[in-house]
Amino acid sequence: MNKHWTFIDTGFQDAAWNMAFDECLINWHHEGRIPPTLRFYGWKYPSLSIGYFQKVDKKIDLEAIERHQCQFVRRLTGGSAVLHDDELTYSLVISENDPAIPVSVQEAYHVLSEGVFEGYHNLGIPAEYATLDRESVRGRTAICFEKPAFYEMVVEGKKISGNAQTRKKGVLMQHGSIPMSMDTKMLFDLFVFSSEKLRERSRASFSKKAVTINQITNRIHQYEMLTDAFKEGFKKGLGIELQPLQLTKIEWDEVQQLAQSKYESKAWNINSGKERADIG
Repeated sequence: MNKHWTFIDTGFQDAAWNMAFDECLINWHHEGRIPPTLRFYGWKYPSLSIGYFQKVDKKIDLEAIERHQCQFVRRLTGGSAVLHDDELTYSLVISENDPAIPVSVQEAYHVLSEGVFEGYHNLGIPAEYATLDRESVRGRTAICFEKPAFYEMVVEGKKISGNAQTRKKGVLMQHGSIPMSMDTKMLFDLFVFSSEKLRERSRASFSKKAVTINQITNRIHQYEMLTDAFKEGFKKGLGIELQPLQLTKIEWDEVQQLAQSKYESKAWNINSGKERADIG
């Protein structure tokens, strides 16, 4: 693996801006403007992100999103919906042709998630990789933390982080959610259920499947407390050195323009895949 990476912490931003920055990282790495890069970020407001292929109609309650003053955005990556709120989020980009990156999606997750694994252990949390049989991964769920995927982190069988990938222009981009706490009341309010009874049953079941850092440690964490642990975790887990990423005003402007033209638009966030193909 290329040992020389850059690092940037963009802090707390709008949902659209966060997703635009991740896409810009892909573009910049493809163009040779930046080396492999690790990014940390947070969310200015509670935000529901949905996977690239996820349907909105009759699945997501857009009125509830407004009621909770929650932002809504579609990711470039696949997977299920994630409520981003009290968490550290990471993203990284690296060439698909890097010798350390397996062709297999599952094995690539394993390699790149070593940084997440080490980060949890730096916090004293005994996270481990989920090892699943074929039966346990069948079926889909609209909510990310309801079930782990291959090579995601679990503690005592409960999912503690969620990750997603995409490969575009010869670049692999992976990003993931590392929650300190989770508002399950808000989370389940944002989805359409056939009855309130089913909603409450699903919410109750969720607590048996997912866990957060604060719950495990019985301690309240802050964003800054996680950044050091996970930055060192990625350095050790991936065997890399990190230097600050310096961006030009033009590059910062690119992020803002992409956020406005694509990730703030209903056309991108609501429409079907064919209708979204040329947006941004």
